[in-house]
Amino acid sequence: MSRYWSPLVHTLSPYVPGEQPKIAQLIKLNTNEHPWPPSPRVAAAIAAELAGEAGQASGERLRLYPDPTASALRATLARLHGLDAVQVFVGNGSDEVLAHAFQALLNHRRADGTARPLLFPDITYSFYPTYCRLYGITPQTVALDDRLQLNVDDLIAAARAHDAGGVIFPNPNAPTGSGVARAEVERLLRALPDTVVVVDEAYVDFGAESALPLIAAHPNLLVVHTLSKSRALAGLRVGCAFGQAELIEALVRVKDSFNSYPLDRLALVGAQAALEDADWFERACRAVIDSREKLTAELAGLGFDVLPSQANFVFAAHPQHDAAALARALRERAIIVRHFSRPERIADRLRITIGTPAQCDALVAALREILRPQG
Repeated sequence: MSRYWSPLVHTLSPYVPGEQPKIAQLIKLNTNEHPWPPSPRVAAAIAAELAGEAGQASGERLRLYPDPTASALRATLARLHGLDAVQVFVGNGSDEVLAHAFQALLNHRRADGTARPLLFPDITYSFYPTYCRLYGITPQTVALDDRLQLNVDDLIAAARAHDAGGVIFPNPNAPTGSGVARAEVERLLRALPDTVVVVDEAYVDFGAESALPLIAAHPNLLVVHTLSKSRALAGLRVGCAFGQAELIEALVRVKDSFNSYPLDRLALVGAQAALEDADWFERACRAVIDSREKLTAELAGLGFDVLPSQANFVFAAHPQHDAAALARALRERAIIVRHFSRPERIADRLRITIGTPAQCDALVAALREILRPQG
């Protein structure tokens, strides 16, 4: 605590990212990073950007600011998804894009000045309540069902009962991995036409249905993507949002009031190269999905209850073993997974990122050893 802090800072409980430990021979399955390097085109594009044109000194372009509108990258994203460039926004990772959405689209008040709450699931991405605290938004959670699934009827009822100013949820959900069908998302949009609905699709490419085809018919829909997961670019920090032009303009206004140059030159060219390599993308997603299904079956064979996942991770509980103790035992074997002690509804579960086949095999072998009866 410091007497120099602004009053807001005293009230903040910052988001805690997944651990990035320095452990020799580590098998890192705690932050949902892609198990393989990105498309080779990414490194080639970055190298070309650093080299510059003939006759230029190496790195010459780095002295120049990047394109503040990211026009080439936005055009590529628009073409990929059948949209216009004015329907595309990019930022420094999807977390920054989400932060701008909270400010620009999800912070509403009634005529009398009272806050209209923002709805999201009670078990979800833990940055959502963090942004609410930062921007003075009133959160209102909607409980997942007993199998940790999101019920759209519950969202609709809560939005009407609480006069919600917005709705946000990940699809697939994090940390559960479960998805909501596109038809259900459309039913939500139709039921709440005057409420902004943000669908956070960080993991959508691993088996869920994207809401992108709904944008043309629903001006209240914003869809957020990241290149950190399925494009294996967590180190470049590139996120994007899609919606009708009025929603995107709101994000641009906030962005240009905060940082006109959120993406550097290397991120811009690297992201575009990744998006243009469709063959790598399809093969890599398929490989992750295949590994996920194999790991799910193997964990079930060890007695775990594994929720159906459409993401690049699984959410598993063992009825006879404490999840925190399992995480500690794995760590002793240089394998780290994610355990959430809060909320208590999920304290019995581990979130396990899908690694390479060799990493998944090592995880299963370690668990088999840990679970083996002693004596």
